[in-house]
Amino acid sequence: MNWLVDFFGDPANWSGPDGIPVRLTEHLQFSAVALLLAMLVALPLGLWIGHTGRGAMLVVLSANAARALPTLGLLVLVVLLAGLSTDLPVLIPLVALAVPPILVNTYEGVRGVDPDLRDAAYGMGLRGGQVLGRVLVPVALPLILLGLRLAAIQVVATATVAAFVGLGGLGRYVVDGFATNDYPRTLGGAVLVALLALLVQLVFVLIQRLLVSPGVRRRNAVR
Repeated sequence: MNWLVDFFGDPANWSGPDGIPVRLTEHLQFSAVALLLAMLVALPLGLWIGHTGRGAMLVVLSANAARALPTLGLLVLVVLLAGLSTDLPVLIPLVALAVPPILVNTYEGVRGVDPDLRDAAYGMGLRGGQVLGRVLVPVALPLILLGLRLAAIQVVATATVAAFVGLGGLGRYVVDGFATNDYPRTLGGAVLVALLALLVQLVFVLIQRLLVSPGVRRRNAVR
């Protein structure tokens, strides 16, 4: 506890280029851009595969790849190939980490919708895209948001690896603290990352309450 007081109570840690606001902003930028890019790839693909049933093997391969992905190794490889002139080295492994949970949960959410709902929608004269947008996505939304939440938490936690190759973010406190035996700094950085992950969790809980209809929530609670 004294270490945390030392870290958070030091005014030097709240100003300058190495201050908490700057490092937090860098961390959020890495995480937000990576999550957005992953969403642009995985959401349309998951919706299409879930709706059509084509390409399901890609979902399986994506899930397996997520378990075997060496994030730090991929980061180092990208740095060696692309250098450190941009944020690209940290974005590539973070996007690769975020795509599988979004893709898998979006696919499972759409495929898991009651077939009777699909048939009823088609029976009402809706076409493929209308069925997807008006029926399947609203019912699958809890699982889709779960995939986004898992991806966001993983990205926030893993973005600390950016510090291993000289980039910014909250991981700087952990890496620099270990390098200089500054344990208050190391612990403070770890606590900041954990708090940020908890905040992300809370934000997605609120988003789910706002976006998921009460009927779908009640249906999931019964199931």
